[in-house]
Amino acid sequence: MTTKDILQETYAALSANKVRSGLTVLGIVIGISSVIAMVSIGSGAQNSIQSSIQSIGSNLVLVTPGAQRGVGFQISAGRGTAKTLTQADADAITNEVTSAKGVAPEISGRYQVTAKGKNTNTSVVGTVSSYPDVRNITIDEGAFISDSNVRSLAKVAVLGPTARDDLFGIGAEALGQSIRIKNIEFKIIGVTKAKGGSGFGSQDDMIFVPLASAQRFLAGDSYVTTISVQATDAGSMSAIQQQITTLLLSRHHISDPTGADFSTLNQADIVATASSVTGTFTILLAAVAGISLVVGGIGIMNMMLTTVTERTREIGLRKAIGAKKHDINKQFLIEAVMLTSIGGITGIILGWLVSFAVSYFGLLQTSVSLSSILLAFGVSAFIGIVFGYYPAKRASSLNPIDALRYE
Repeated sequence: MTTKDILQETYAALSANKVRSGLTVLGIVIGISSVIAMVSIGSGAQNSIQSSIQSIGSNLVLVTPGAQRGVGFQISAGRGTAKTLTQADADAITNEVTSAKGVAPEISGRYQVTAKGKNTNTSVVGTVSSYPDVRNITIDEGAFISDSNVRSLAKVAVLGPTARDDLFGIGAEALGQSIRIKNIEFKIIGVTKAKGGSGFGSQDDMIFVPLASAQRFLAGDSYVTTISVQATDAGSMSAIQQQITTLLLSRHHISDPTGADFSTLNQADIVATASSVTGTFTILLAAVAGISLVVGGIGIMNMMLTTVTERTREIGLRKAIGAKKHDINKQFLIEAVMLTSIGGITGIILGWLVSFAVSYFGLLQTSVSLSSILLAFGVSAFIGIVFGYYPAKRASSLNPIDALRYE
C-alpha cells in the first residue's frame, strides 16, 4: 500500500463513525489543553513572583532583626520584630562596607491615617533620603524626604499613589495638604510614581516619613526594622552579605554566628527560592493535567480495539488479496496516531486560548512557551503510538481464514 492509499483508508475509517472518533479525540484535546494551560499559568506565576521581588529594589541585601539559629533558617519567632538593629548599625555599614552602593534603614508599621474626613489603614515607613535609590522608587510630584528633614524631626510625608487616592480621591492634588498619623499632623511634600503590587507589600500603598520622626512620634524607640543595602551588581551581593554579617557580629559582641540576633537575606537567593517553589508548583500542575492524557490514551486504545473487532472481515479480506502483516499493522497504527495528532493540534489551540483568556481578564499574566507546545504535541503522538500499538498488533495477527468467517 502506498502512503496515499493508507491516508485515504485512514480518513475513511475515522469518518465512518464521526461521533465516536470525535469523543475519542476529545480526551486528548482536554489533556493537551490542560497541560499547556497549567504550564503557562505556572510560568506566569513564576514570572510574576520574580518581578515582584525585583520591584523592591536591585541587587539588595536585606538585614532584619531576630535570631537565626543553625543551618536551614531555623528562625526564632522574634525574627523581623525583635529590636536588635539601630541607626548606628546602618551608619557602620555605610562607613565600613565600602563596596555597598547605598544603605537605607527603615522602621515600618501599620497605622490608621486620616485626612479630610477620610481614613485608611496602611503601612507607614520611616526612612532616609537614600531610600528611593536603594528601593527603586521614583517621585512623581514634589520631593522625597531629605537629610535635613530627618535631622530636624520634620513632620512631613510622601504618599504612594494608592494611599493618596484613598485619602484624597483618585488623582487629587495632595501636595501641601495634611494627614494625621496617631493624631500627629504630617504635611505632604511628595507623591511617588505607581509601581504596582508586590508580594512584599505594595509600595504604592505606603506613606514615607523621616526616620527620626517615625522613631520619636510613632514607634517611640530608636530601633529600625530593616536595613536595605544595595550592591553595585549581582555578583557582589554574596560578598557584601558576608561583610555585613561579620561587621554586625562584631558590633553586637557575638562570637558564635549561629547565635546572631539578626538575619541577612540576599535578593538573588530569594528569587532562586521563589523560582524553585513555583517551578515545583508548575510541575505538579502539569502532572495532574497529564493524568487526563493517560485517560485519553486509554480511550483511543478502547476505540481501536472496538474498530479491530468491527473490521475483522475487512482485515481477513485484505490479507486474502495479498496485504502483508506490516501493512495491516501500519494501517491501524496510523489511525491511532492520526486521532492523537488531531487532538494534539486542537488541544494546543484550546490551551493557548485558555492562557490568553486568563491574561486578557487580568487574572494572571500567563506565558506559553514553545517548549511546552512541542512537548505536548510530542506526548500526544507518543500516546498514539503506545496505545495504538496493541490494537494494531492484534489486527495484523488475525488469521485471514478465521477473519473471513467472523460474523
